[in-house]
Amino acid sequence: MKGTQTGKADFTQTVTSPPKDGQAARTKTSSGSFEFQRPGRFKFVYKKPFEQTIVADGQTLWLYDVDLNQVTQRSQSQALGSTPAALLASAPDLSALKADFTLEAAPDADGLQWVLASPKTKDGQLKSVRVGFAGEQLAALDILDSFGQRSLIRFTGMQANAALPAGTFQFKPPAGADVVKQ
Repeated sequence: MKGTQTGKADFTQTVTSPPKDGQAARTKTSSGSFEFQRPGRFKFVYKKPFEQTIVADGQTLWLYDVDLNQVTQRSQSQALGSTPAALLASAPDLSALKADFTLEAAPDADGLQWVLASPKTKDGQLKSVRVGFAGEQLAALDILDSFGQRSLIRFTGMQANAALPAGTFQFKPPAGADVVKQ
């Protein structure tokens, strides 16, 4: 993880909510594409079931909901904190991660090598994140929040050091979209 790194992949995200009120656990699946440039930039483009774009440009985190035609704009440093996205956008060395997360090896599973990242701040919504690697490549994030909801993001077709267009991490709200600053 030295220097600037880029990459792109497709992803599938499965969110499982814990059972409640006698109902079975619920599962929602979404998919799209993912691009990153470390440090500090990434872009998730959700295609199914709803179109949504999340862009971190190094300063600002943009969330665009196509159906609502609404953009939420937040300070990237405040928005990310000890979140899984902070792992993806982290500085190109482990010392930055170790400032916010305790890292430890986890047992291999599903053909991947796993690292458990536990946030040092215990008052957030994040309980733990397991980061799965296939060799040197990021292959999965398994996220457990404080409400018992689990999100598993699997990356496929990861291309390390991918050539990304210059404007990949620039976001301009579409004409007519409502912009909410938080």
